[in-house]
Amino acid sequence: MTAATESVTPTQASRESGPKPLTAGQRPLIGHLSVYLFVLVPFAALLLAVPAAWGWGLGWVDIGLAAVFYVVSGLGVTVGFHRYFTHGSFKANRGVKIALAIAGMMAVQGPVITWVADHRRHHAYSDRDGDPHSPWRFGSSPVALAKGFWYAHMGWLFERDLTNQDRFAPDLKKDAELVRVDKLFPLWTALSLVLPGVLGGLITWSVWGGLTAFFWAGLVRASLLHHVTWSVNSICHMIGERPFKSRDKAANFWPLAILSFGESWHNSHHADPTCARHGVLRGQLDISARVIWFFEKVGWAWKVRWPNEKRLARIAVTDYKG
Repeated sequence: MTAATESVTPTQASRESGPKPLTAGQRPLIGHLSVYLFVLVPFAALLLAVPAAWGWGLGWVDIGLAAVFYVVSGLGVTVGFHRYFTHGSFKANRGVKIALAIAGMMAVQGPVITWVADHRRHHAYSDRDGDPHSPWRFGSSPVALAKGFWYAHMGWLFERDLTNQDRFAPDLKKDAELVRVDKLFPLWTALSLVLPGVLGGLITWSVWGGLTAFFWAGLVRASLLHHVTWSVNSICHMIGERPFKSRDKAANFWPLAILSFGESWHNSHHADPTCARHGVLRGQLDISARVIWFFEKVGWAWKVRWPNEKRLARIAVTDYKG
């Protein structure tokens, strides 16, 4: 035993060999400002959407393009960022992996590795200290819950501390191809916002058509998807049904099922995070699961973790009366 080894106390040794810290530094100032930009500008467009739609500026081309970009970017988040990259609910070929990463980043919710690290941390500490966006962090009084709802919904995005990717996403950081795609997040964001305007201008053959498509299918679509995604963090940890056992307050909230592509069956997901289908009960529509099913049928995905009777029986609340 060397002198250097002898000088290390048990406390020091356990600290060095223990888990990595939850956070790793802070977001650079320019990156922090970009969060405000990409959250608040689309949100301002969403607020302007109602008066804008009242008498001008919304046509069928805008609606069609908004729907297409909403579905592509939304499924990029739910099937890609969430069920594939975060939880490994299925295996996929290289083309699907890259396509899902790009589609997810076109939702303007951050780079894929950052998103995954935050979400894995959320599951590790769900509704406890360490959860980056629990609505229960301030307590359970009406005032505390109002504050918690805001924080879980979008307030947490403005924190500068960065989730430690070495702790929560080391597998993704080792994927050189994914890292290269991840670093191009500004490009995918620009395409997500500008491409609808370009297509709108070409389809209508007018500058005005391009501007309205940029507004509706770019900014408004991105903000609507933002708030649907964030509602799973806020609403689905506060109200809804809990037919399955989980250690947190995650709940199923059916009104969001279609817009969230099945993500709002949140209690079932937290009870069995790696399951590829979240809407596991009769009548629970889960569009994301149907997309994964299609990928499996055409050979693009395999080793899909589908629910079965044994899996459901293990997590079911025996006295639940739905």
